[in-house]
Amino acid sequence: MKAWGDEEMVQVAQKLRVIDVDAHLTERHDLFTSRAPTGYEDRMPHVEQIDGRDMWVIEGKAFGKAGSGGTIDHDNVKHPYSVSQGGSWGIEDVNPAAWDPHERLALMDELGLDAQVLYPNAIGLGGQNLANSIKDRGLIGLCIELYNDAMAEMQEASGNRLLPMALMPAWDIDACVAEAQRCAAMGSRGVNMTADPQDAGSPDLGDRRWDPFWEVCEDLKLPIHFHIGSSDSAFAYWGTTFWPSQDDSIKPAIGGASLFQNNSRVLLNSAYSGMFDRFPNLKMVSVESGIGWVPFVLEAMDHELEENAPAYFHTLEKKPSQYFRDNWYATLWFESGHGELASLVRMVGEDNIMFETDYPHPTCLHPNPVAIAEERFASLGDDALVKIMGTNAANLYRI
Repeated sequence: MKAWGDEEMVQVAQKLRVIDVDAHLTERHDLFTSRAPTGYEDRMPHVEQIDGRDMWVIEGKAFGKAGSGGTIDHDNVKHPYSVSQGGSWGIEDVNPAAWDPHERLALMDELGLDAQVLYPNAIGLGGQNLANSIKDRGLIGLCIELYNDAMAEMQEASGNRLLPMALMPAWDIDACVAEAQRCAAMGSRGVNMTADPQDAGSPDLGDRRWDPFWEVCEDLKLPIHFHIGSSDSAFAYWGTTFWPSQDDSIKPAIGGASLFQNNSRVLLNSAYSGMFDRFPNLKMVSVESGIGWVPFVLEAMDHELEENAPAYFHTLEKKPSQYFRDNWYATLWFESGHGELASLVRMVGEDNIMFETDYPHPTCLHPNPVAIAEERFASLGDDALVKIMGTNAANLYRI
C-alpha cells in the first residue's frame, strides 16, 4: 500500500488522539455464506452475476449491488461517484482497505487514526436493504445475528480500534432488546438503527412500545446511531429531490445534500416525543449529516412547537433544543464555515460534535484527512479541537 502520510499529518497526529466516527466497510462476498449454520448454506445472502453485474441475492431475490462501496482505487486515487461506486466498479476495483480489516488498520496507522466507527454499505446504511429483502423474518434475523457476530469478532481482533455499530432487527421490538443485550455482551459500543422501523412493520420510534429498547440502550450505554439514508423512507430523498432535467453527474450531489438535511426529522421527532424525559441519559448520533443545519433547526424546533402546540410544549421538561444538547451528537468532516466555524461550533456545542472521514465514500476527506481537518478547523481553539477530533468519541464509545 502506498504511504498516505506527510510530515504535517504526522505532526497533527502526535498532538491529537483522532477517532473517526463514520467510515464504511464494504461487505465481503462470503460474509454470510462462510458463517452459515448447517442447513442454511443455500439460504444465506450471497453474490450472483445478474445482467453482468454482481448482486446480493437471498432466496432468489436481488436486494442490492455487490459493488465497490467506495471511490478510491488501488493507487489511492479518488474517482467520481458516477464511474466508481455508482458506476461499474466491483469489489476488486476499490482499494483493499475498503473491505479488508487488516488493510484498514494499516491505513489508519498511516493516517494517524486511533479508531474508526464503521457502517455497512450494500445491506443498507441502517441495514434496511437486508431487513426488507424478503418476508421470512426468522431468516433475516439469523442474518443480522451472523453479521453482528462477524463485526464483534473483527472489533475484538482489532483491539477495539474498529468499532462496527450493531444492526438491529427493527421489525420486532423484543428482538431489538434481546439483540442489543447480546451485542453489548460481545463488546459492542453502540447500535445502528433504521430511522423508520414502520417501514418494516414496527411502530415508529416515538411509540412508547419502544421504551424497553430505550431502557436497555440507556442502561448498557449503547448510543443509538442514525446514519443518513438509514431507512427506505429516508433514502428516498436520494432519488427524489433532484429535478429530472439535472445532469446524471449532478443528481448524486443533490441527493447527498438532501440526505444531510433529512436527518433533522429524526432529531425533531425524538425531541418532541418525550422519550428523553423518560430516558434522560439516552444518547443518539446523527451520522454523516454535518452540523451547519443544527443551529437553525434548534431555533426552529422551539419556535414551531410553542406556536403550534403550546399546551404540549409546556408538558416537556425542557425546551426541545435542549434535548439536542443533552442527548444528541452530530458529525463534522467537510465544513469549514467559511471562516466562521468557531461561531458555528459554539452554537451547536463543542461537546456535541465528533469528527468523521466518511472513508471510502465519494465525499470522504482524502488523502490526508487529519491534515485536511486541522486546516479546515484552524479557527477552533485547542480545547474544542481536541474534543471534536477525539475526546468526545472516546467518552461516548468508552475507548
